[in-house]
Amino acid sequence: MYRIVEAKHLADNIVRMDVEAPWVAKHCLPGQFLIVREDERGERLPMTICDYDREAGTVTIVTQTVGAGTYRMAELQTGDAFMDVVGPLGNPSELVKTPIDELKKKKILFVGGGLGTAPVYPQVKWMHEHGIDVDVIVGAKTKDLVILEDEMKAVAGQLYVTTDDGSYGRSGMVTKVIEDLAAEGKTWDVCVCIGPMIMMKFCCLTTKKLGIPTIVSMNPIMVDGTGMCGACRLIVGGEVKFACVDGPEFDGHKVDFDLAMKRQAQYKTEEGRALLAFEEGDTHHGGCGVCGGDE
Repeated sequence: MYRIVEAKHLADNIVRMDVEAPWVAKHCLPGQFLIVREDERGERLPMTICDYDREAGTVTIVTQTVGAGTYRMAELQTGDAFMDVVGPLGNPSELVKTPIDELKKKKILFVGGGLGTAPVYPQVKWMHEHGIDVDVIVGAKTKDLVILEDEMKAVAGQLYVTTDDGSYGRSGMVTKVIEDLAAEGKTWDVCVCIGPMIMMKFCCLTTKKLGIPTIVSMNPIMVDGTGMCGACRLIVGGEVKFACVDGPEFDGHKVDFDLAMKRQAQYKTEEGRALLAFEEGDTHHGGCGVCGGDE
């Protein structure tokens, strides 16, 4: 069992949990994720790692209630426990594998949209711990949905908070802030963008126009998290990839976001799952309940 050391509500339907998982805390790196299961009847839920404390042996996850599994998870309190915490899974961020002396020469921008702020945080914290100042843009629909602002302030070189409705910080979406800062003379060598797929798509369109190489995390489309179900199948640079085992990070300018979003919508219906199995042929496997690969 994996005890919840602390459970805290960050915003409406958004919960942060520090979980005792010493082996995971010892080995994980920014960019990786976990599979969490509440009990023997619970769903296997992929969760990006928001933070980790190797000394205390804890990992931090942030979840938003969107389905039965996450609603059940949000009801857990400090002192409760998960039956399973599996990880670390996926590949660490490209940037944490880059030599420090090279990183110190780069101007880096991190962009977190909504819940995507959670997986952005450990990367920014890692940069800070290695003496690298980075710019960070955090976006949310409204003031009440801004998360981890204080934590991000402590590790970001410069933090820009924006809300779609203008209720806090700057006004407008993260793409507007990128454009505004660029117009003010800001330049970056690379951008890391994590958030809802539609947000990452338009962020990539903006950075491509500005000539900024961009990394995105495709964790929003993961289901099984081990490459077995095929739910996170996507096209990157014309090649079939799976977010959970090949990623979750990819070159954002090569990701076919339109196809990924269309596929995600289809996956929600039985007829759509059957069509995907037919269309994708040998490259489709498991998870859909149609092709038999999940049995």
